[in-house]
Amino acid sequence: MALTFHFAARSDVGLVRKDNQDSGYAGPHLLAVADGMGGHAGGDIASATVITELVEMDHDSLTAAEASAQLGRAITSANEEIARTFADNPDLEGMGTTVTALMRARNKLILAHIGDSRAYLLREGRLTQVTKDHSFVQTLIDEGRITEEEASTHPQRSVVTRVLTGADGDEPDLGAREARSGDRYMLCSDGLSGFVAIDTIEEILTAGTAPGRAADDLVSLALRAGAPDNVTVVVADVVEAGTAPSTQPQVVGSAALRRPRTRPDDSPASRAAALTREDEDEGMELAEEDPSRRGRWLRRIGALAIGLLLVGAVVYAGYAWTQQQYYLGARDGQVTVYRGVSQDLGPISLNSVVDQTDIELSELPSFYRDEVEETISVSSQDAADQRVDSLRVAAKKCGQLRASGEQCGR
Repeated sequence: MALTFHFAARSDVGLVRKDNQDSGYAGPHLLAVADGMGGHAGGDIASATVITELVEMDHDSLTAAEASAQLGRAITSANEEIARTFADNPDLEGMGTTVTALMRARNKLILAHIGDSRAYLLREGRLTQVTKDHSFVQTLIDEGRITEEEASTHPQRSVVTRVLTGADGDEPDLGAREARSGDRYMLCSDGLSGFVAIDTIEEILTAGTAPGRAADDLVSLALRAGAPDNVTVVVADVVEAGTAPSTQPQVVGSAALRRPRTRPDDSPASRAAALTREDEDEGMELAEEDPSRRGRWLRRIGALAIGLLLVGAVVYAGYAWTQQQYYLGARDGQVTVYRGVSQDLGPISLNSVVDQTDIELSELPSFYRDEVEETISVSSQDAADQRVDSLRVAAKKCGQLRASGEQCGR
């Protein structure tokens, strides 16, 4: 029986941070979450680098042993790329990322994990954590010095002991699990697991909703809990091939917005140049084989036409992608929901108003007002509506404080 994933990925910047350093991916054979660290020192670059490397693994042609080896090599390659990036930019010192990835290989699931992002399994109504945090508090738990309940409020609960930083010894734990139809997996950054209780997460995952709805609900719960960190969630059901709805692979977070720098010998420009040289070589003919200039010009015109068609297809695909994005911004002093992205392409607008709310920017605490003015990216219209609800609550609380003579701070 062939198996596949029915999947969904969501990522949100949270209520405090301005940049999303998380990245995530969900596809029919591969799930992954990466939580970057280093702040402005490149956490977003590190997480996007590892997700971009792993995307190439989303296929089902490998045995479990081959998948394990290739998954390990892909993460090692991403770690080496992080090292090269830092070497070229010393200002990025301190960049790093967690990674938790689950790859299907026939009837097995290969798990790769480093850091404190997590993977959970829901099987027969019971939710269990299948990864072990590489963190300071987990070390204290293992040594019997604190309980898991105490770990949830420990002041150093965010300190990780192993992540990808570009160092030679940064290697993930690798393992294999049996793939069973009916299982549900959830991968997340600590923006969810660190702020939403496990029994609440279990309640959402056992509700029987589709992966997309479950992921949206989990992100919404994290936002309601305050979500000071970025929140990334991947939910996937293991199903028989052919029974899952047709869904395009989903890239979220920093990886959806950033293209990590590639090695000079493997850059898109280098690959394009190599293809051009190959095309030119294949098109070269000796004079005695084709003395006709007309034939050569026709071939060149044909190649140019194909090139223009490819460019047009890329431009259209890029525009179509922008119209699946949403963000919150300011318009006439009010919080407004937009479809698209906040940039324009020359005379072409890449955004349109979906809903101009009744929330006045002047009613919001200064931090939230600044966030809206700088725009807040969200994963869907539902997520936009949830963010609007949270801003409305913040505006109401701020109004109550002002009415009582108190200052409404951040």
